[in-house]
Amino acid sequence: MNYLEFEKPLAEIEGKAEELRALARANAEMDVEQEAVALDRKAAEMLRDLYKNLTPWRKCQVARHPDRPHCKDYIESLFTEYTPLAGDRNFAEDNAVMGGLARFEDRPVVVIGHEKGFDTKTRLDRNFGMARPEGYRKAVRLMDMADRFGLPVITLVDTPGAYPGKGAEQRGQSEAIARSTEKCLQIGVPLVSVIIGEGGSGGAVAFATANRLAMLEHSVYSVISPEGCASILWKDAEKMREAAEALRLTAQDLLKLGVIDRIIAEPLGGAQRGREDTIAAVGRNLSGMLRDLQARDRTALIDERRQKFLAMGSRGLAA
Repeated sequence: MNYLEFEKPLAEIEGKAEELRALARANAEMDVEQEAVALDRKAAEMLRDLYKNLTPWRKCQVARHPDRPHCKDYIESLFTEYTPLAGDRNFAEDNAVMGGLARFEDRPVVVIGHEKGFDTKTRLDRNFGMARPEGYRKAVRLMDMADRFGLPVITLVDTPGAYPGKGAEQRGQSEAIARSTEKCLQIGVPLVSVIIGEGGSGGAVAFATANRLAMLEHSVYSVISPEGCASILWKDAEKMREAAEALRLTAQDLLKLGVIDRIIAEPLGGAQRGREDTIAAVGRNLSGMLRDLQARDRTALIDERRQKFLAMGSRGLAA
């Protein structure tokens, strides 16, 4: 288990409990279970207290936790017959974006998502979930395919933002993001999206311009990272805590503003402490969102999606 900075006191208590049990395993005559159970109770109370009222900055930390389920985990658990489709038919394949044909609850769909990777090798291969232009152009290609064959589109968002490198800019990063966002608004099939970790900047909007948008309880969604915002406004990245407060990037704030449609509860301690339960909860919510849209025709889906984004932010502004 990887512990976040604010979880260090919890790490000490859980570590002591495990040390006691390790000693007992090494020496059968030692009886330390009572002390270990007492530490377990103390750790459980501390965990509840820590996660009772997370600040926006702490939610950012939880959203970035390396042990949270990633796009690949959701696809492997919730979808069957997944057939990955690679390349943008123009320049290259982008491993930061997963996408392909699959079945969700035995219904054919197209699934697209950002994948960050789970260790050093895969994180480098996936570019930490930061897509290049070819990743967004691949997404456009897959959405076109879904529209042609009448397949619902499911997107799973988890990115710090689009890759800002020189090569990406030379190949038209902003245009690719705009085309992907535009395609989300144009397709005449149900489009549902879940922010499973970070929803950073236009790189997230390009996948999340959906009929229904849900966020995991401790995920974040913002126009810029708190560090980036602090660097611009205060010329000091260390003011990221103040920036996180000002950005209103939590699921709870965004539900009030009408930016998202629902919040998916996470296990106590975040998705990283209950991966299977979190994945199952996302699956149930995807099913519910698709069910809400199944009776709508092409015109109704497009009109509803456009009106949703035209009206965004009009409610909850006084909150």
